[in-house]
Amino acid sequence: MPVTSTHRRRMRLAGTATAVLLTLAIPTAASATAAPIAPAGKATTAGATDRSGIDRAALKATLKAIHDAGMYGAYSAVRNGAAGWQGASGVADVDTGRPTTPQMRHRIGSITKTFTAVAVLREVSKGHIELDAPIGRYLPDLIPGERGRTITVRMLLNHTSGIGEYSGAIFATADSIEGNRFHQFDPRELARLGLKEKPLGKPGQAHHYSNTNFVLAGLLLQKVTGKSPEAYINEHVIRKAGLRHTYFPRSAHLAGPHAKMYEAAYGGFNPPRDFSVYNLSWAGTAGSLVSTMDDLNRFYRALLGGELLAPAQLRQMKTTVPIEGSAVRYGLGLFETHLPCGEFWGHDGLVLGAMTWSMSSADGQRQMTLGFNLTRYQKLDENGRPQYGPIDAAMNAHVTQALCGTSDRRPPGATDTNPPTSLLVAPQEHPLPARHH
Repeated sequence: MPVTSTHRRRMRLAGTATAVLLTLAIPTAASATAAPIAPAGKATTAGATDRSGIDRAALKATLKAIHDAGMYGAYSAVRNGAAGWQGASGVADVDTGRPTTPQMRHRIGSITKTFTAVAVLREVSKGHIELDAPIGRYLPDLIPGERGRTITVRMLLNHTSGIGEYSGAIFATADSIEGNRFHQFDPRELARLGLKEKPLGKPGQAHHYSNTNFVLAGLLLQKVTGKSPEAYINEHVIRKAGLRHTYFPRSAHLAGPHAKMYEAAYGGFNPPRDFSVYNLSWAGTAGSLVSTMDDLNRFYRALLGGELLAPAQLRQMKTTVPIEGSAVRYGLGLFETHLPCGEFWGHDGLVLGAMTWSMSSADGQRQMTLGFNLTRYQKLDENGRPQYGPIDAAMNAHVTQALCGTSDRRPPGATDTNPPTSLLVAPQEHPLPARHH
């Protein structure tokens, strides 16, 4: 079914609402000791936490429940110290019934921003970039005048620059989603489009999430290193972290085993449409990376453990600003949230048909990364907001089991008729027609 004008209006009303509603209000996780990594699907007795502090049977059951609730397919990687678990549920292809596997490659969307921020901060540590220097010092042709003098590198990385979002210009109609499937975008073109948009705020005033910030961060890397930002990130971040399945795709096609990625567009695509073949040059250094759930845990563990950045730069990365309307705070390409079982850091990512959550404890020891292949599956309420439903509840149960050792997804006072509705993370990064990111 085509995306109708009614659906476009409802998508526009959805605005920057996060695709998955998650409330994490759970008891403190049990302490853990190291144990060997168990193979995917290998479980202990249901409800039993082994020496690793990981209840493998509960993780397997809660991941299966996500598929049972209506999600096509999901894959998850959980770690607690040296111990780990990986699992998958559901299907990678709804037509053939091909099952998902834990090591499937997956488009990780805006989690790319953490990689880009790490790359910039590595150049900060070398003295090649100053965080509080005006961006016009480095990119005077793109951001001249007063704007170039008042917006700093830091403001790009924590989304307080006020620069507008370019995606509304390139995805202005329903036809543009298909029309851009194989289009190769130049990052300078994307940056100029974003800079032409109405500012979201005054420089430094408040957090306003915009992909343009991280496209500019990529161009900044190119200017100071003389390398393409993708090549620099691959050499100095991906390889340094020891990631084996993380890469920038060179075409619209993915390499390696992967699921089809289905976009429902809040009912605008019925049945949901497969967007696993898509040129992500439109997202670039803001959102085009491909990875696996285990690789992402390894990345955030290396980052938070001090393997990728010097202590001074990691402190800067973890210096946060508030996100309006959310309990989550945003650092430099990194978000922070506090749960009853501790402080967690990470990012989320959403592109057409693929979404990912990746969260780690402050020391990088307790981790969960979850990917799934059906997006914007919710119904919208009369105000155009995604409604909390069975899939969201099942995801809550899995995430809380992974991070806090319990699958109780509801805070005190919540009931089946009064579900939790708080948002976990920053706005989603992929546009739908007639709406900005």
